[in-house]
Amino acid sequence: MKKTVKTLTQYPAWKALAAHSKQIKKRHLRELFAEDAKRGKQFTTGGAGLFLDYSKNRITAKTLKLLLQLTKEAGLRGKIDAMFSGKKINVTENRAVLHIALRAPKNARILVDGKNVVPDVHAVLGKMSAFSDRVRSGKWKGFTGKRIKNIVNVGIGGSDLGPVMAYEALKHYSDRRLTFRFVSNVDGIDFVEATHDLDPAETLFVISSKTFTTLETMTNAQSARDWLLKGMGGNVKAVAKHFVAVSTNVEKVSAFGIDTANMFGFWDWVGGRYSMDSAIGLSTMLAIGPKGFQAMLAGFHEMDEHFRTAPFEENLPALLGLLTVWNTDFLGAETVAVLPYEQYLKRFPAYLQQLTMESNGKHVTLDGKKVDYATGPVYWGEPGTNGQHSFYQLIHQGTRLIPCDFIAFAHALTPLGRHHDILLANVFAQAEALAFGKTAAEVKAEGTADALVPHRVFEGNRPSNTILAKKLTPEILGKLVALYEHSVFTQGVIWNVDSFDQWGVELGKVLAQRIVPELENKNEPQLKHDSSTNNLIRHYRKMKGKA
Repeated sequence: MKKTVKTLTQYPAWKALAAHSKQIKKRHLRELFAEDAKRGKQFTTGGAGLFLDYSKNRITAKTLKLLLQLTKEAGLRGKIDAMFSGKKINVTENRAVLHIALRAPKNARILVDGKNVVPDVHAVLGKMSAFSDRVRSGKWKGFTGKRIKNIVNVGIGGSDLGPVMAYEALKHYSDRRLTFRFVSNVDGIDFVEATHDLDPAETLFVISSKTFTTLETMTNAQSARDWLLKGMGGNVKAVAKHFVAVSTNVEKVSAFGIDTANMFGFWDWVGGRYSMDSAIGLSTMLAIGPKGFQAMLAGFHEMDEHFRTAPFEENLPALLGLLTVWNTDFLGAETVAVLPYEQYLKRFPAYLQQLTMESNGKHVTLDGKKVDYATGPVYWGEPGTNGQHSFYQLIHQGTRLIPCDFIAFAHALTPLGRHHDILLANVFAQAEALAFGKTAAEVKAEGTADALVPHRVFEGNRPSNTILAKKLTPEILGKLVALYEHSVFTQGVIWNVDSFDQWGVELGKVLAQRIVPELENKNEPQLKHDSSTNNLIRHYRKMKGKA
């Protein structure tokens, strides 16, 4: 007889959570805290240098027990072991998922198809370190003999979002003698503005594209090459002194004019959105130096080990992932706001958008069956306190349930008077206000006119997590990124989706390649799109004077 495989919604824990959620929806965090004086400590945990307070989620001990039971029924522990052992858990591409190998120590042993990949990882890291030392020390000279002062990273998606986020996050530790710019958008404005005040003789481009064929990246790379040659009198020999590549395509890198000795590789078991600690992070290493980069890798690895070994009731990434499943599938939340109270982390929410939504924005299970539950909430956010004066209004008094992740640090990297205490007071106050709100009785007691009372009521009962660390360092940044990487993995395992492919990115790219010649052709093209797309193309051509 054929064995019947249970779907997620048939798991006993899922059914129990669905029934339990009907009761929880009737409860308010004010009641839950009033009933348990120890709640503020009970639902907290720490690990790998981070502290997580998740007590302001709409959960009880029973909720947590059922969520932990769900991990057993979904086989989370076995899936973690499979990832760390190099199993090909990216099933649609038949690939291992080993971003964890990028930060493994030299003595680690991680096999892919019977080969230990760790020595290859450290060989690339060594090559990156040697190159970074040459550039940072001034030993690497441009074509005219001038020292390199400007680094321009050219990439898109994971080849841009990780490096630019890390640079901004760790700017405090960067070499301020070097200027860093990042070009990703195929909109020419991005390239023009990034280079308008730079001297080609002092500029090094890092072209990041695994295949060296990505349309946006290679369009920008070609413009960078043209810009350099224009400033160098057209001498193509200059390219090798002002361009390096993060790629695996030796032939195309060489044809571009880049010395393949200055080509830094990575592997198909590293997804783009998981690659900031691979050679894709070359610009990061150039900014903070090899020691800083190694410290970041050590932070990644410490969180990896915490995720791999800690029991799930004390496991930060697992808890964060389970709470996201709870809020999304049982309380109806559709988004998660990530709110770092640290200006250096201003690009962290944008980075997480790709990490989370490209990973779990899926509508079918691993075996290709359409899901009948919600997956992949929208992640978004801005640094505090700026967000308080824009979108927090909707979070506090709007009609949508928006769970929030607050991220804060005990010590400021740039202490300035009372600033940091005021900043942290806002973190704690916002989480408190979201949880407990303000009742109509409390508003009236303040002497508010009856007509205004409804406008000043805060319902509260809005869930949040607060993540605290001592100080933002390269090591802590690695831990934060790994925290969310493994939270995403936890969610994907529960939802039974492939968190490591991204087929949804492909269709628009393919169609764009077809449309480009239809826009550029001097003669009227034969259009075979839908009537709307055909009309838009014709209208564009008319506006360009090509009709």
